[in-house]
Amino acid sequence: MLRTGEATELQGGLRGGPVPARRWRGGNPPGVLRALAVFAAVRAVGVVLVVLTDLSGGHSATRTLTRAWDAVWYLHIAEHGYGTREYLSSFGTVQTDWAFFPLFPLLTRWADVVLPGGVGPAALLVAWAAALAAAWGVYAVGHRLYGTATATFLVVLWALLPQAVVLTLAYSESLFAALAAWALYALLSRNWPLAGVLAALAGLTRPTGVAVAAAVVVTAGWELVRRRGRGRGPWLAVLLAPAGWLGYVLWVGARTGDLLHGYFTVQDAWKSGLDFGASSLRFLRVLFLYGGKVVYPVSVLLVAAAVVLFCLLCLERSPRAALPLLVFSGMLVLMVLLLGGPFASKPRFVLPAFPLLIPVARTMARGWPRRRAQVLVVTGAVACAGLSYGAWVAAAVKTPL
Repeated sequence: MLRTGEATELQGGLRGGPVPARRWRGGNPPGVLRALAVFAAVRAVGVVLVVLTDLSGGHSATRTLTRAWDAVWYLHIAEHGYGTREYLSSFGTVQTDWAFFPLFPLLTRWADVVLPGGVGPAALLVAWAAALAAAWGVYAVGHRLYGTATATFLVVLWALLPQAVVLTLAYSESLFAALAAWALYALLSRNWPLAGVLAALAGLTRPTGVAVAAAVVVTAGWELVRRRGRGRGPWLAVLLAPAGWLGYVLWVGARTGDLLHGYFTVQDAWKSGLDFGASSLRFLRVLFLYGGKVVYPVSVLLVAAAVVLFCLLCLERSPRAALPLLVFSGMLVLMVLLLGGPFASKPRFVLPAFPLLIPVARTMARGWPRRRAQVLVVTGAVACAGLSYGAWVAAAVKTPL
């Protein structure tokens, strides 16, 4: 039997409305284990599909899991350190390992010390553990704001995204998503030191760590305005949040001999610098005039969906506490639109922006009590499309992931 408080919380979650924060025994909201079990099952199916796709192509079972695109660079850094790998790109620039942030390969190296099998299994262990931690953080944020049902659908939808295949590869997205989700939860809980530390670690994980730092700085700044500058917690968060990203950028600059511009020169060799969307517009023009592989129009649709979902998120009648979610998601979407790089990779750059799925998750939560069959059909269709497409793109397509 549900206690009165739990029944009230569940009813609020099924309606998709905000649920007042409360303390749960054990520190975990109800329903989180079920949501994590569903997430693990979905991503396990994704792993099986990737492995089967590799085997059907005559490759080893772990080729894509541990050796797909960026994974090769991360594993090389974990084994040999920085400054040990270069690649002459198709457009004539020398790409170096300085472009990859250090926390994921560092954790991989530490895991490799205690685990047998080499850096490949160690990287997968780090990525898979981080993916579970990320799903837990996604659920915690969704539950704090909207209740059990919305939080559950939020985790399920996030697991089913086509680009979520990278959560099961030796990529840094899962680690970054975990740090970002828990940093946002810390902000909602007004745990300023923890939010600052997690944002700093996110800044050591991916270049998009600036989005987490921005969410912390804006939220802490708003709190300081409300408090008229009083309180050490928000000030500490403001100081800590950008430290990881700035520290690595300056370190690369020092190692390359150009303190302020060295890192950005490295990124320019990957065509990933700030071009205010010029390269994306050129890509769209060529795609419109001459067409392209399936992965390109699908990538455009996924990026366009992210923009639409952000607009819907802005229109949500969300609690005031949702400010950090808007800043974080908006920054990621903006970076995807304004930065260069292969367009086929852009959907995974916006993957950590799980708050974009809140409007859809709330709609499904509201429809669950009366339209359960329809919700299940839609979820099943999304699962079939997302998991099969993700495995195909990761293991069979030669386009950069």
